[in-house]
Amino acid sequence: MSDVSLYDTRTRSLQPFAPRDPARVGIYACGPTVYARVHVGNARPFVVFSQLKRFLEHEGYGVTLVGNITDINDKIYTAAVAAGKPSGDLAAEMAALYREDTDRIGLGRPDAEPLATEYVPHIVELIQRLIDTDAAYVASGDVYFRVRTVDGYGELSRRDLDQMDQGEGVEGASLKEDPLDFALWKAWKEGEDTAWDAPWGRGRPGWHIECSAMAEALLGVEFDIHGGGVDLVFPHHENEAAQTFAARGKPLARIWMHNGMLELASATGEMSKMAKSVGNIRGLHEVLDAVGGDVLILFFSSGHYRQPLAFSDERLEEATRSAERIRDAARRLVKGAASPDSLVGYRDSFFAALRNDFNTAEALGSLYGWIREANRSSEPVGDSHLKEMLDVLGLIGLMAADVAAPDEALELARQRDAARANKDWAEADRLRDELRAMGWEVRDGPDGPELVPAS
Repeated sequence: MSDVSLYDTRTRSLQPFAPRDPARVGIYACGPTVYARVHVGNARPFVVFSQLKRFLEHEGYGVTLVGNITDINDKIYTAAVAAGKPSGDLAAEMAALYREDTDRIGLGRPDAEPLATEYVPHIVELIQRLIDTDAAYVASGDVYFRVRTVDGYGELSRRDLDQMDQGEGVEGASLKEDPLDFALWKAWKEGEDTAWDAPWGRGRPGWHIECSAMAEALLGVEFDIHGGGVDLVFPHHENEAAQTFAARGKPLARIWMHNGMLELASATGEMSKMAKSVGNIRGLHEVLDAVGGDVLILFFSSGHYRQPLAFSDERLEEATRSAERIRDAARRLVKGAASPDSLVGYRDSFFAALRNDFNTAEALGSLYGWIREANRSSEPVGDSHLKEMLDVLGLIGLMAADVAAPDEALELARQRDAARANKDWAEADRLRDELRAMGWEVRDGPDGPELVPAS
């Protein structure tokens, strides 16, 4: 196994990746709260941690990736009332759409995708443990965590204890011993259509305790990597870490990894986080309709996972051109042939970049260098290096063999060629667009036009 280093948010430093059991590496990546259809920004952690799993497996580790779905949450109750449907039905509908949309990216599914509703007994047990150790208290059916019982609270987010706001507003404020305390359990209120029984009263779990319970149930404590968007560092991940340590006396995770947000430019040119609350979202399904999974993966991979990533049609067009560049290179490779020695360094630098805090942007630079050198080579170039690199990123589909175009598409291509010969550019463009709508692109090369699957 090679030397892999990953940036740990808690220590603010690169840490050698040294799992206790290389055959059983555990990754927990926080998934969406399913009160609406996911936007393209929600897909970034899905892509980052799916790719990270693939890379670690390439390096010889056995990896279990858990990506939860939060289907108990205040936002779901509010959205369900607005939609005029039961909250459970709305959550199930949106969870199904989330799976459908992320399936289309082409990276496969996490090994486990727990729903909070499936783990309420585990949640109740964990809360009871916190009550028994005096780290939590019951107040009129609610249960709150005593934040000040945990030494080092705030270490993950580097926030001053007395300046923190749990984001719970005025809800339960009169019941809390300390404004800093946060809800582990919320008592049932008139009009809420879903609740569970617990020793301290009927109600539903708070958001933070759900992930602690699901992660522990599936991976145990002190698992290797806890991931999610940087917007979750506080309060969500800070509270997960605190409550698990208070209950079990051990850290929840050894390394905390956080991806940067997707950003959009406002009318004034300022960048802002893509979020439903801001109203500047692009649906994941809409983006996939436009460019497909391979292009979206390339777009996400073009920036370092820890940094914000600017989203625009122009950036998607760049990724589309990159996908075509890779496809073109793959067509020229000789299956089973060896690669010239001049290409080995590019392949090695590709994986060196991934070993250094999973730098996909730098790795892609090496991949494009490999392609550039392969195109210049006077010797036959084998496909093994490119397959290996693309497979780790989840882009092996770009190596797919050409698919024969149907007769209808071939006839349209013939008509377009005739229109071009007659200098009827408008008709040629119309036929090109019709072919594109059928899923085919015309490439005009030295040997004449050819049809290739559209990106």
